[in-house]
Amino acid sequence: MYKQLYKYLLCLLLFVVISACANKKVITEQKPLEFINLFGSDWSDDISCYRVPAIVTATNGDLLVAIDERVPSCGDLKWSKEINIVLRRSKDNGKTWTEIERVADHPYGQSASDPSMIVDRETGDIILFYNYMDLDKEKDIYYLKMMRSKDHGVSWGAPIDITSQITKPSWHKDFKFITSGRGIQTNEGKLIHTLVNLESGLHLFSSDDHGESWSLIDYPLLPGNESKIVELDNGDWMVNCRLNGPGMRQIHTSKNNGATWTSRRDSSLVDPGCNASIIRYSAVSQGDDKNRLLFSNANSKDGRINLTMKISYDEGQTWSTGKTIYAGGSAYSTMTVLQNGDIGLVFEKDDYKENVFTSVSLDWLTDGADKTTPSKK
Repeated sequence: MYKQLYKYLLCLLLFVVISACANKKVITEQKPLEFINLFGSDWSDDISCYRVPAIVTATNGDLLVAIDERVPSCGDLKWSKEINIVLRRSKDNGKTWTEIERVADHPYGQSASDPSMIVDRETGDIILFYNYMDLDKEKDIYYLKMMRSKDHGVSWGAPIDITSQITKPSWHKDFKFITSGRGIQTNEGKLIHTLVNLESGLHLFSSDDHGESWSLIDYPLLPGNESKIVELDNGDWMVNCRLNGPGMRQIHTSKNNGATWTSRRDSSLVDPGCNASIIRYSAVSQGDDKNRLLFSNANSKDGRINLTMKISYDEGQTWSTGKTIYAGGSAYSTMTVLQNGDIGLVFEKDDYKENVFTSVSLDWLTDGADKTTPSKK
């Protein structure tokens, strides 16, 4: 009798174990993320720090990362007589990188800062923007410049001053700057970017001729500071904006190409008042199965820490809780979609001592719930 009871209990236990294993969700153990230090202030005694990164994927798949090379001090544009824009490129989705090369290198006393880029998918050109100041001649006067590469960032044309095209004469002495990171090209081919005038607010500027000429979209967005723009799948424009103080992000949306806007605050995007990144990963209108937006920032109200990446499936109305990329000191971040479908990320790490690259898959970001690679249309 006891033997039969023992066998019965053993079979029952075995059944329970097998059932539990069958119903248990298998979670693949995730390896720690690898950080490649692209620009570190400890590399040379001649460089105080590297700050404000920007990353894009060229139409041939190459990755380009541009950044400030701040020489005499780590101060911003008006506080440093030598800031250069430097660049590194990768041809293998970020595994290896070229040596650092200077792209904008003005004479001492003239500085370039806050790089940003737009990739024109129709021409293949890459346009690089930066803010410029001659501290010996016109200190506190900001000029806005662009450069163009026709060979995926291997070489660059001479800088072109576009200040008069995208600002007003009355702004001459105002604190104004093109925001770092990246602009966009809409589905219709328009190039759009954001600039800030601390006197009047956040503005957009655009080009309908592949960057040969530019114009200001004269509608100030308030409150406004460092921002990124994305085109929603229905053609609306959405600007995700830094705020200093309330611990969250400001969202501006236009349904008529910037003629009018509505605004709201998004408390789900916790933020300490820091530049962030938002990009489109996929779009139903382009043949993908879902709309996906990605957002990265220092996910903390109290300081520049806890670099986190989030995903939205409803065009930015709601966001996932996110995955922590790096829990320590982390500030400005910038993202791009790699040729292999992974997500490339560069961010300022550990009090600006390093600017590191890492990449994650959609599978990693969603804990295996989503693995689709975006279309190449």
